[in-house]
Amino acid sequence: MKTGKMVLTIVVSVVFLLLASVAQELVMSLLTAAGIPVWLNHIVGGFSYAVFAYFLVRLYCTKFLKEEPVAFCIPKCRIQIKWAVAAVLLPVLVSAFYLFLPGSYESNPLDTRVRLALVTRGIFLAGVGAGAAEELLFRGLLMNAVIKKWGRAAGILAPSVLFASLHIIGMNFSLASCIQVMVAGTMVGVMFSLIALEGCSVWNSAIVHGVWNMIIIGGGLSIGTEINEYSVSSYVLETRAFWLTGGEFGIESSVVAIIGYILVSLAAVWMMKRKQSR
Repeated sequence: MKTGKMVLTIVVSVVFLLLASVAQELVMSLLTAAGIPVWLNHIVGGFSYAVFAYFLVRLYCTKFLKEEPVAFCIPKCRIQIKWAVAAVLLPVLVSAFYLFLPGSYESNPLDTRVRLALVTRGIFLAGVGAGAAEELLFRGLLMNAVIKKWGRAAGILAPSVLFASLHIIGMNFSLASCIQVMVAGTMVGVMFSLIALEGCSVWNSAIVHGVWNMIIIGGGLSIGTEINEYSVSSYVLETRAFWLTGGEFGIESSVVAIIGYILVSLAAVWMMKRKQSR
């Protein structure tokens, strides 16, 4: 792939992410105006985000790049069982670690309708929608465009750094929090990249990304230093240790989470080397 086309593809990936997000918001606004219940709105919004992203990527691959999506790790939607299992184990084990630390459970006084809205928001908007759309664009289109020009190492690292950077843009974080988010965001991006490459499918990384979002930020149980008003219940940690709490971003950027990302990344590398040695 020529440099100009690669740079254009990187820009297009970010633009497509924004377009899919805008399209999702438009769909949800129309459903709200039509009086559709919030929980159903979240379900439709989550799937529309993923579908819009998929068709934008597919159109760009086939019409502009003249390649099939499978050349960008986007085959038919199939998920390997091992990555479905890893998708559950990673956030569950990270959460379990914190639940053994001193803290207190706090339940928000919410009615059933609000609780349902929070849960569907976490499962379908943060999980299905964001998980699939971000993987299609970052680990599908963007990563493979860089790989085709500069090789696998650059293809894994460049989108991961960009992915991390997007999580601090517009945020009034301290320097320490920015550094920790950049490290954690890059590591989780590397993890998603290796998962996608191991099975040549973004659907494997999408399930890991999506389930992580559902469990860690999904609105069921929030773990942090303060009560989360956008969660059904919260586990409020007594510790204020920066490396444990993840600073202003939360436990996703904590050392505990980073260790989890590294362990899963090493597992993916081991699987790839095992395949190559056969």
